[in-house]
Amino acid sequence: MNDWLTIRRGNAPLLVSLPHTGTEIPAELQGGLVSLWLARRDADWWIDRLYGFAEELDATIVRTAISRTVIDVNRDPSGVSLYPGQATTELCPTTSFDGEPLYEPGREPDAAEIARRKALYHEPYHAALKAELARLRALHPRIVLYDCHSIRSVIPRLFDGELPQFNIGTNSGASCDPALQAAIEAVTAASGLSSISNGRFKGGFITRFFGDPASGVHAVQMELACRGYMEEPEDVAPDAWPTAFAPDRAAPMIEILRAVIAACFAFAKPVR
Repeated sequence: MNDWLTIRRGNAPLLVSLPHTGTEIPAELQGGLVSLWLARRDADWWIDRLYGFAEELDATIVRTAISRTVIDVNRDPSGVSLYPGQATTELCPTTSFDGEPLYEPGREPDAAEIARRKALYHEPYHAALKAELARLRALHPRIVLYDCHSIRSVIPRLFDGELPQFNIGTNSGASCDPALQAAIEAVTAASGLSSISNGRFKGGFITRFFGDPASGVHAVQMELACRGYMEEPEDVAPDAWPTAFAPDRAAPMIEILRAVIAACFAFAKPVR
């Protein structure tokens, strides 16, 4: 069993994927990095705590503790960009979201090292998703794969201006039934907070690869702007980021996310 991979098996028609909450960087990889703080800065901070209620709903939860700097399990393993022509980060990122080098010159992972990391981390994560989806699909005629993410609200290299607070990605409608997307949009619209579907973030590799509505697997990515649940300082520096998880500040967001997940349940198991 991989100690970095957590699988919480439930029987509800919902799989919650947490691919970017990890911050662990194996000791043998730390020496070539510019700094451990920079290597961990772009994690999806506190997302596992925001969705902590999923366990009580008997959802299946798959999470990696490994930092996305080691390898990004939400990227195409072939290395093909998910957003051709737009700035993004690679399968094994060599730059931060802001474009700063993550490695000292000449210490970036080569092809052999990338292949090693794929075998160690990327493949087991996806094998876990595949196995759990198959298990749940055997129990239910349709299931929802909900991929959880967050990102700083302002990153000029990646997008213009301030990101909406809710960014729903369904691969431009291909990864789930339109009714599921509409149900989630209704919740985010009622929240009074800004939202968009298939804008800058249309869903990563997990959403695009596993979403197969015709086979009963409906995949959605939710990218939250961090300001919706945590303080975002103007200067994202080592002494100011990440800010501590604040339950009182996060509580309203958690209630909205509960409603989003309730919409997923209602779609997967409609009242007859």
